Parts: sequence; C-alpha cells; structure tokens
Amino acid sequence: MTEPKDNSNKTPPSVDLQAARNTARVLNEALPYLQRYSGQTVVIKYGGNAMTDEHLKRCFAQNIVTLKHVGINPVVVHGGGPQIAQMLDKLSIESQFLDGMRITDAATMEVVEMVLGGVVNKNIVSLLNQVGGNAIGLTGKDADLILADPLHLPGREPDALGFVGQVNSINTDVIQRLQQQNLIPVIAPIGTDASGASYNINADLVASAVASAIQSTRLLLLTNTPGILDKQGQLLTGITPTQIASLIADGTIQGGMLPKVQCALDAVAAGVGSVQIIDGRVEHAVLLELFTDQGVGTLIRAD
Repeated sequence: MTEPKDNSNKTPPSVDLQAARNTARVLNEALPYLQRYSGQTVVIKYGGNAMTDEHLKRCFAQNIVTLKHVGINPVVVHGGGPQIAQMLDKLSIESQFLDGMRITDAATMEVVEMVLGGVVNKNIVSLLNQVGGNAIGLTGKDADLILADPLHLPGREPDALGFVGQVNSINTDVIQRLQQQNLIPVIAPIGTDASGASYNINADLVASAVASAIQSTRLLLLTNTPGILDKQGQLLTGITPTQIASLIADGTIQGGMLPKVQCALDAVAAGVGSVQIIDGRVEHAVLLELFTDQGVGTLIRAD
C-alpha cells in the first residue's frame, strides 16, 4: 500500500499578501453598506464622460450589475446630449438654444427619440447584459411611464422651447413590475402627453422624479465634476438644503450646477433618503460612493 505524501514542508504557492489584505479590507469596509442597502432601490443618472469613454462605460456597467447581484435594485436614467448633437450635425439640422436648453421642434424631436430611445438606450442595455446583467430599455412612452407637460419659461412664449417637457407623473407600477422580474430598468428621458406627443426632458429631472416617485433610498447623479466645490475649490462632502441656500446666495453654487442641485433638493424634499452628486470620470464611481467610507462626491440630505 502506498503511503500518502507528506506535503508539510512543501513551499506554498506565491501569494501577494498585501494585495490579499487590501481586498479583505475593502470587503469588510463594504459589509455594513451591503447590509444597509440590501433590498433597497437606488436610482442612478448616467451621463457625462462615463457615457463616452469606453473604459468608464464598462466600469459603470459592471458596477450596476454588481449592485443587482448583491441584492440592490438599480434603476438607470440616462442622458445623451452629445450624441444628439452629433446626429443633428450629420443630418444638417441646426441646433438652437434658449436659456441653455435645446429648442426641440418636430424634426429635432424625431432625432432625439431615435438617438435616446434607439441608439443610446439599447447600447447601455447591451453592455449591461454583456457583463452579466438582465437589463431592459424603455422610454417614458412605454406603458405611459413618464407623463409630461410642455416646459414653459417665465417671460417667454408658451411654445418657445417646442417639444421640451417637464415630468407630470411617473407610472411606478411599471418599474416595480420590472424589478419583481429581476430586471434592471434603463430609462431614456422621453415623456408623452395625453395626445401621444413626445417630449424631450432633462435626464436629471427625470432621475429626480423617478427617485421621488418610487421613494428610492439614494439618487446618484453622475457628472463631469468632483461634486459641489467651495470657493477655494475644495470638495464639499456633506451638505443640507439650508447650507445649499447659503451657497447659492453667496455665488458658490452657480451656472450649470444650479439645475442639478435643484433636482437633488426636489428629491430630498420628496422623501428620497439622500442624493449624491459624484464624479463619473472616476473608475467604479458608483461602487466607491455606495460602499466605501470616503465616497467620491457631494452628499445632500435633509436638514
């Protein structure tokens, strides 16, 4: 009978113990957050460089699928302004803007629907599915998910913006049914009215409205900035509506950050647990914000 080999003195395989310890530390740090958000819904507005850089696109998709696999329900709302602009240029349709918003006539609205509801939405869905997700794409016209009204600007003609809309209501039943089927909803920000007309809606507005309607635990707004900065350029990591009012009054928050901050304030006022404005240029920004102590952006919560 052959005696078993004695491997007690055999040299173990080479192991990078420091890398292994770092991995264990990260997992331990993430554990309380995994427990906190298990079974909860998180709405993520996807835009900026994270939508155009190939490496960041894949990182984002992996992050969303990871959330789903650890028991969190992600809902993605995406933009697509640069892609719309590129298609309009190709078709020789001139882009016109009013108060920073694209005037959307009937011809432009057709392009918006084609690009957002067709190309961009389906590319995101495809990438999520490639990395192991089970995603489904839809616009606000599907099952009347987003009912919209025309957006009117004070002091302007009622139809000055054309088919630019604002959210009237969200059909939460659609989202809940998709989640019950273990699907990841990916929503293009196109709404419809009672007559079936289509409206181009700002993606931040839609993300805020969706998060408010379904009472999500958190709303993440991906941007091309680190978050909200003070006058010295330092990141403000945690602020309240009262503090934001002061920052707006003294000019610290201005320009393009103002409408984004207003979307965050609307969501918090409607009962969303917290809103994070995070830097989408950072690899794995979604996981870093949700599962690490330091996060990667500005957190806004009620006073």
